[in-house]
Amino acid sequence: MENIQRKGRAGRSDRRRIKDLDALHVIMPYLMPGRTNNEAVLTEIIDIAAIKDYVNRKNAQNPTYKYSWFQVFTAAIAKTIYLRPKLNWFISGRKFYERRDIESSFVVKRAFDDHSEESIAKWVLDPDGGAPIEQMHDFLEKFVNKVRVNKEIDHSSQTMNVFKYIPGFLLEVVFWVIKLMDRWGIYPKGFQQDDPCYSTVFISNLGSIKMSADYHHIFNWGTISFFVVINEMKKRLIVNEDGSTEVKDTIKIALTIDERIADGFYFAKSVKILKHLLLNPDLLDNDVKEPVELN
Repeated sequence: MENIQRKGRAGRSDRRRIKDLDALHVIMPYLMPGRTNNEAVLTEIIDIAAIKDYVNRKNAQNPTYKYSWFQVFTAAIAKTIYLRPKLNWFISGRKFYERRDIESSFVVKRAFDDHSEESIAKWVLDPDGGAPIEQMHDFLEKFVNKVRVNKEIDHSSQTMNVFKYIPGFLLEVVFWVIKLMDRWGIYPKGFQQDDPCYSTVFISNLGSIKMSADYHHIFNWGTISFFVVINEMKKRLIVNEDGSTEVKDTIKIALTIDERIADGFYFAKSVKILKHLLLNPDLLDNDVKEPVELN
């Protein structure tokens, strides 16, 4: 498997410039500018029997903060990106870059009601931090405790609260300057850390609010090239390998990717690895760096 850890000084604080590209990829951002014009959408239906059993076994140890399906999906996505580093690429200023970190962003509601505020969480996978599921579980426990129990305001919300007091005509100027700074590679690191669009992947957990969607667009703003929708659990008629049929608990995931960062073969293999991890979630107890062997 490929390894995302590379050294080199080229690029910005959050990224490394990719220079060893073929001619097609060099000219592609000029021929097809804009991420939203280059979206590839992939969907997979996951049998979640193994995930349910795995989460139940983890929670049987009576942890203070329970493990969840969302944590399993998020940990599996992060490990897949580690093993498939082109998923961590993006295009900015018509140049290709690789992020130095694997960052997963998602929304956490302070309470499940119409008037509750939303907080943006950004989890950074530590390649040397051991099991991805434990990293995800520990991060989410701390974050949820901060925003739901202690009622703290996350950094991203604090930053956005500043902008809402700026008059509209000045806000246009501010964001024009910010876009220019980003293109020149001098966009403040503090803003990037708080902005979910400066992430590897944004994960939308629609299942938590009993919704489903087969697609979510990515954004031209920021550097994000990957969006994942996790839908609600549904019973579906599944055809087994021996031709028999069976009704199973399933979850459909939809992945939207900037197709310019890699070819279809690369994406297809990446999805196979992700699906293998979700069907065999015990693999998430292994070290992040441990490769996944497909049959």
